[in-house]
Parts: sequence; C-alpha cells; structure tokens
Amino acid sequence: MKHIFLLLIGFTYLINTHAQKPASSETPKPKDDKPASRTLNIDSQVVTNGQVTIKGQRVPYKATAGTIPVWDEEGKPVAGVFFTYFERSDVSDRASRPLVISFNGGPGTASVWMMIGYTGPRILKVDDEGYPVQPYGIKDNPHSILDVADIVYVDPVNTGFSRPVNKDVPAAKLFFGVNADIKYLADWINTFVSRYNRWASPKYLIGESYGTTRVSGLALELQNAHWMYLNGVILVSPTSLGIERDGPAQGVLKLPYFTATAWYHKALPADLQKKDLTDLLPEVETFTIQEYLPALALGGSISDQKRKEIAAKVARYSGLSETAVLQQNLDVPTNFFWKELLRGRGQTVGRLDSRYLGLDSKDAGVSPEYNSELTSWLHSFTPAINLFMRDELNYKTDLKYYMFGPTFPWDNTNNHTGDNLRQAMNQNPYLHLLVQSGYYDGACDYFNAKYSMWQIDASGKLKDRMDWEGYRSGHMMYLRKEDLATSNENLRKFIQKTIPKNSAPAKYSGSR
Repeated sequence: MKHIFLLLIGFTYLINTHAQKPASSETPKPKDDKPASRTLNIDSQVVTNGQVTIKGQRVPYKATAGTIPVWDEEGKPVAGVFFTYFERSDVSDRASRPLVISFNGGPGTASVWMMIGYTGPRILKVDDEGYPVQPYGIKDNPHSILDVADIVYVDPVNTGFSRPVNKDVPAAKLFFGVNADIKYLADWINTFVSRYNRWASPKYLIGESYGTTRVSGLALELQNAHWMYLNGVILVSPTSLGIERDGPAQGVLKLPYFTATAWYHKALPADLQKKDLTDLLPEVETFTIQEYLPALALGGSISDQKRKEIAAKVARYSGLSETAVLQQNLDVPTNFFWKELLRGRGQTVGRLDSRYLGLDSKDAGVSPEYNSELTSWLHSFTPAINLFMRDELNYKTDLKYYMFGPTFPWDNTNNHTGDNLRQAMNQNPYLHLLVQSGYYDGACDYFNAKYSMWQIDASGKLKDRMDWEGYRSGHMMYLRKEDLATSNENLRKFIQKTIPKNSAPAKYSGSR
C-alpha cells in the first residue's frame, strides 16, 4: 500500500507540473479536481484545443491560459499578469496573421467582458437582448473574429487572476495609475509578442471603457519605448481620453444620449417618437452644438426668454419636464436623469445601458440606488467565466477571479491619452482608428465619443483613418444578439481593410 500511495503522489505531481511546461500542440491531461493553490504562479501556462464554426467555416484553435511576469527595472518579478490567448491552429503563416490584443476597463476589471461576450470563440448564454438565463454557461460564438485574427485577452494586475508577487510590492506606484498602467503593460506586451513570435504580425489594440484610455496610451508607448507599430486601435465605448470638456461642453454633450434613452422608453412627444432613432439624433446633435452649447456658455447672463426657449427644447428632446430642466439651470446631471425619466412609472434606468430597468425603495431622490445593468451582467458573466476558466481551459486555482479587483486609489493625473493616440497616428501612416458606441450608454455616451474624435483630429488630417459606428444597445453593445453579429463583422472588415495591400509602404504622399 505504501508503494501505491507514493506512486499516486508522484502521478499527482506530474499532472500538476505539466501545466507549467511550455505550450505543446497536444491537449494536456486534465488535473485532478483538487484546487492547486491560492498563490499565483507568475510564469505558467495551460494549453487546450477547441474548434468553432464561424460564418459557416470550421475554425480549429489552440487556447493558452497562463501568466507572464512583470519585472521591475532591476529585473525582479513584481507581478504575474494573466492572459488567455486564442490562436487559429490551421494557419502556417503567422507573419501575415493579425494579432488582436484585448483589454477591458474599470480600470479595475478583467478582460472577461469582451472575451466571453464579444470577440472570443466561446460566449456566455444570455437571451437575445443580453439578459441572464439559467442554467448559466457558455456556448460557441458564430461571430467571433478568430477566423481572421488571433486574440490575446489581458488582465491587468489585480484583475482576473493577475496579482502582485507579494504584499511588499508597491502596487499603487507600479500599476494603479494612467501612466503606470500604460508603462508596465507595454513592457508586458513586448514580452508576450517575443515569446509567441508575433513581431512580424499586423497588430491591433482593442479596449472597452477605461480600456480605451489604456490602449490609446499604449499606441504611443509601444511606438516610442518598444518600437512596436500598430495597424489599428479599436475603442469600444470610449472614455473622455483625458480631453478636457469642463463647463458648457460637459453639460450639453449628454443630451443626444438622453434623447436616445427617452425614445427607447417611449417618453418623447408623439412627433419625435414616431421618427426612427437614427433619423432623430442628427436633429438633436445639431441643436446641442449650435444652440444648447452657446446658451450654457452664457450662464446667468442669458435672458429669461432665451432660458425658457432652451429649457423647452431640452425638455422636448430629453423626455423630462421643463420645470425639471429649469431647476437644474439647463444642465441636467445624468444621475438625476436616470432617476427622473421614469419616476412616474416607479422605475429607474441603467447607467451603462439605459434599456435596463431598476426598482428603488423610494420614488423620491436624485439618483438610482444601484446600477440595474451592471448587476444583471455580473449575474450572467461571473458563473460563465469561472466555468470557462476551470472546466474548459483547465486552469485550476483557488484564487478568486476578480471581476472587479482592488486597484484604487487610481492616479488619473497627466492623462493625455487622446493626444497620445493622435501622436501615434501622426507618426505611423499605417495606424487606423475604429470607434464603436452604443446609443443607450450613459457612462461613455456616443456623442462624447464623437466629440473626442473631433478634438483628437482638430486639423482634420486624420479623418480618412477614423471611423465611428453606433449601435442600438448600451456600453456592451455586443450583448444584444443583432449587434453581436454586426459589430464583429465590422471589426472583421476593419482588420481586413487596414492590412496594407501589395506591400504598400507606410508613408505619406507628397500631395493631399
């Protein structure tokens, strides 16, 4: 019996250490059901294989779940960054195969959202509008971009399974700030690209929410500090990117979002309600820039008559009462809008996706008690990612998967990421930009995204390399079945369009 016991121990050791060996083309043997550890192995990988049908085509792939260290300036490891890498396995030419590097936001959230909600080969089970269903789980994604590009999903430190090496690492200084985040992640990307032999590949960064701040800064950092040049940057539901908009601009830019939300909930006047959303919004955008912005700039000097005229139009386009608009001095806070729009129905609307409804304990108040959309998303994503990581990708650990991790306080000083992106595009003729926004996103609203593009390219010299797309959903437009198909197809077209044809050189022509 003693010999059998020792053999079992040795067998368990071999299985557990197999996950730390370099990737192979074979699927590793499953580990036993006992969790490995609550301590992160900062340099490890587990490889599995799968296949998915995309647009009617069978696409086999290799999935690598693992960690790569972050090192300090002295070469000492200070953290392990967790990643999930999907590469199509029937492709022999990696030099021409695009690589998409994917980040989510928060800034303290993991890459889970786009990985199993948007672009990856497996997605969570939700209904056609994105609401949770049981039993929880995941299914094949027939719209994944894996047919045209390999994808690596990256979890910054203290998100997902990523962690500092120990409590003595000065995490706030090294990781938790706009520029610290950009610096260490650029180093990490360099290591990843070198380890997986992707230097020759066309490269793309995609970020969602705060991830758009991250990838906008990374575009320039990769060029300047690592001499790594990109073909494209994709911003999904972008933040303000450090572009100043205090005062009147901040006040007015959210009005078109108010209109979209009120239209969705049938809270607009009948003549506006009968218009299609995308026919109505340009009218509101024009009013916002040409009338609303100058009126707010006048502040207290505006005449009483003009104040009433503007209040009437803002009320008409927002679904609120003129009294409510006047009481807010024409500048309606978003928190108040989410509470006020459907107050008479006893409901609130969601912050990140105003299609979602909430219930508060009291109808009175100036803001909702909770984010109805976020709790719905956590409801469906959390079981799915834990099942996916542990059961399908075979990454066994007792670590908690941080949907939202401890990354605060976050240092937002010296955020110039919008201008960083402009500089990167100026310096790199190959670099293109795609922006995707949901009309019902109240946190990173679509008209602010347009405004950012205008300010990034004040000269108008880059507009032929910038594209914006709107979707009839919210912050995570891909959760709506119709938009999942359309948005992925647009990503696919963007990637294919921005790979130079016939070895076209990266240069500006002598004439415009």
